[in-house]
Amino acid sequence: MGVAIVIVAIVAAVVGIGRIFSDGNDARPPLVASSPEPAISIDPKDDDSVIDSGPPPSPSTVPGRAQPEEVAYAFASAWCNHTKVTPKAWRDRLLPNATKNLADELDGVDPAGVPAERVTGRPSLVPVSATVVNAVVTMDSGKLNLRLVAPDGHWLVDGIDWDGS
Repeated sequence: MGVAIVIVAIVAAVVGIGRIFSDGNDARPPLVASSPEPAISIDPKDDDSVIDSGPPPSPSTVPGRAQPEEVAYAFASAWCNHTKVTPKAWRDRLLPNATKNLADELDGVDPAGVPAERVTGRPSLVPVSATVVNAVVTMDSGKLNLRLVAPDGHWLVDGIDWDGS
């Protein structure tokens, strides 16, 4: 019984001391500090963002090298040409237009799983920067999305994504 009285006395003391040092305002503090809303300007000179709102730069190619559209078309054509060919022969056809990283990813891939038989349209390019381009190649059963890179002006496919819709 004595321990319970001591605990009640300690709790009462803490609450009493808290009330003495409080300002008497029982309102809770706001969860978010109030600050003025950011000023938004429509003047392009005031834009300090890191995202460039202008068009991406045109892809650059070293003279004498294939343009990104040509590389995308050649890669897509070799990619869908997978019947009656060994996995090694299929991969070897892709290598001239693939980066080392993509070539490593394609090692051991069975071409029988390729869901397309032929290219039906020219690649459409979406430039990301002077050295990165996304290409979409229409195939007979969907779209082949390719990421091309050219850090040295020589365009190569670095990524593949299939859209079967």
